[in-house]
Order: sequence, then C-alpha cells, then structure tokens
Amino acid sequence: MTQISEWFNQQNIGVATVAGTVAILVVASLVIFTTSRLLQQWLTYLQGRLHLTAEINLIIGRIVVVTLWAVTGFIILNVWGVGLGGVWAVLISAITVIGVGFLATWAMISNFTASFFLLLWRPFHVGQIIEVLPENLKGRVASQNLMFTTLREESGAVLQVPNNFFFQKMFRVSGSAAISAAGLHTPESEKTLNR
Repeated sequence: MTQISEWFNQQNIGVATVAGTVAILVVASLVIFTTSRLLQQWLTYLQGRLHLTAEINLIIGRIVVVTLWAVTGFIILNVWGVGLGGVWAVLISAITVIGVGFLATWAMISNFTASFFLLLWRPFHVGQIIEVLPENLKGRVASQNLMFTTLREESGAVLQVPNNFFFQKMFRVSGSAAISAAGLHTPESEKTLNR
C-alpha cells in the first residue's frame, strides 16, 4: 500500500483526486443505469403511439448511454486537471482527419466496385462509342482499368471517365456490338450485323 501512495506522490496525484474520481464513477454508474431503465420504459410506452421499432428504441438507448458516459469522462478529465479545450481540439482534429480519409477511401472503393460491376454486366466493350447524356461526352472506349474508362473523342482528345460515373448518369452505347450484346435483334439490327 505504501508503494501505491509513493507512486501517487511521485505523479503529483492527491488522494482527493482519486477519491473524487471514484465517487464520480459510482454516482455516474447509478445515474446512467437509472436513466437507461426509465428511458427504456418511456420508449416502450411511446413505441405503439409513434410506431417505433425495437431496434430504434435500442439505438436511442445506446446513444443516450454513450453520451452520458462521454460527459462523465469529460468531468473526470476536468477533475484530473486536463483542460477540455485541449480535448476538444484533439477530438475535432481527429474527426477531420478521419473524415478526409473516409472521403478519399470512398471515392476509390466506389470506382473499384463500379469497375467490377462493369466487367460483370458488360454494358459496353472496348471499341464501342459511348455518349454520356446530360454532359454530351462522347467517345470510343479505348481501355478500362479499376479506376477509369478511357474514351477517345473524334478530335483525338482522351477522356478519363471515373467508373462510378456510369452508375450515376445515363449513357448511350452505339455500334453493332452494342445491339448484339444487349440481345436486341430486330430486322434492322440483323441487316446491320450481317453487313
């Protein structure tokens, strides 16, 4: 026991700080438990009136409990002398970095996924002419990779179109290969195919 008290003295931690932390944790546990029970009873009562599902009630209960524990954590940090301004700055910085990372990752993953579905469904092939309708982008498909479909315009300019773009916009495929790939065999398309 003396080693523990010596360690606290070396770290400049007073007995009052430790006792206050324990008291805050005990009181917070009781308050959070009671609040959770009352909230569940209230949500069960409202479930029939507001047409809530059990999953929504569970999510609301968890959000309230996590919020109360977060407030408890901030109170404990304040008791230990950690300024909340610094904590907020770190949290905001971390959330910003994570958000930017998710945005960049989402763009890459959506293009990878779109390229997989383009290979699976084959709405167009290399050599066919594609026209993306509201933007009037038109060109012959030169190549496809995991991120982009390369279109070559009549003028010779090259367009790099992200693969997920084909799932967000309407596009028109022209050429005889488009007719046979889509399975649209009309008498006119048969004449075109036989030429």
